[in-house]
Amino acid sequence: MTERNEEEILRARTALTGHYKEILGLLGEDASREGLLKTPERVAKAMQFLTKGYREDPEAVLRSAMFQEENYKQMVIVKDIDFFSLCEHHMLPFFGKAHVAYIPRKYITGLSKIPRVVDIFARRLQIQERLTMQIKDCIQRTLDPLGVMVVIEAQHMCMQMRGVEKQNSLTTTSDFTGFFQQAKTREEFMNLIKHNR
Repeated sequence: MTERNEEEILRARTALTGHYKEILGLLGEDASREGLLKTPERVAKAMQFLTKGYREDPEAVLRSAMFQEENYKQMVIVKDIDFFSLCEHHMLPFFGKAHVAYIPRKYITGLSKIPRVVDIFARRLQIQERLTMQIKDCIQRTLDPLGVMVVIEAQHMCMQMRGVEKQNSLTTTSDFTGFFQQAKTREEFMNLIKHNR
């Protein structure tokens, strides 16, 4: 993070703090009472952390540990990647697990880089469908593999805390390219990420 970025973050935090103080008043609270005195700044810091993906480059993360490996042509799978995000419609959390696979053409990347890519896109205001596509597109664009597949399973607090208030609902999305367009390859991936319950 550059020094300029740190200055911009502090300026934004100050502005956000003022806005959250105003929001507390609009909600009917007294922002000057003891329990809420530091809340606007805490919320500002939390929101900056929860949206830090806007300030990070997922392709650069993949390229930072990109290695030539022309002999391995089987699936590389990183499954059960925990993530937390905020839905762009209500700014309430949705969270769950991402499962990512790619079949190398020429390049592989460090295994820890795949969860970092998931985190970067999750730490933005999101919808689950777009999150799924962005992870897939980033890996396809950067590594140019023979195929990528992403499956995300998530719970949405906007469905659990408000609206239909369905506490046990799970939303699953998937997207794929290349070799994963073949039903047999997709089926193999789905079997490999299946949970034994």
